[in-house]
Amino acid sequence: MNAAVTIPLRNQLAEIARISRLVEEFAAAHAISPDVVLCVNLALDEVITNVISYAYGDAREHEIVTRLMLEGDDVIVEVEDDGRAYNPLDAPAVDLDTPAVDRPIGGLGIHIVRTVMDSLDYRRVDDRNVFVMRKAARRGAS
Repeated sequence: MNAAVTIPLRNQLAEIARISRLVEEFAAAHAISPDVVLCVNLALDEVITNVISYAYGDAREHEIVTRLMLEGDDVIVEVEDDGRAYNPLDAPAVDLDTPAVDRPIGGLGIHIVRTVMDSLDYRRVDDRNVFVMRKAARRGAS
């Protein structure tokens, strides 16, 4: 079964609670397990927070388009924004063996996303960032 929903968001941190609720509704409608919902919401929180916090050089309202798709046994989450070009996959791996006080600030968000999602992809299309995350759906669980 394939399904999809497109969710436009404003570049405001309050939108993260709304997207989280909509992910939960999508998952309930398609019998996607709670552990997958947790991973998807954690990844979306990190990605959307970073877009809102760092992608824009102005104070205007911008639209961040999030697409949730169920393709076969995978949940695919696409985040598209019109911010400055940035490929989060270019961020260096975090050295977790170094004490936190000795590590440079940043990088933990993409580390978390890499950890909780099964695959990640980035592309720049028509002056827009498109970040795609994939997670095995593990459907049928309650």
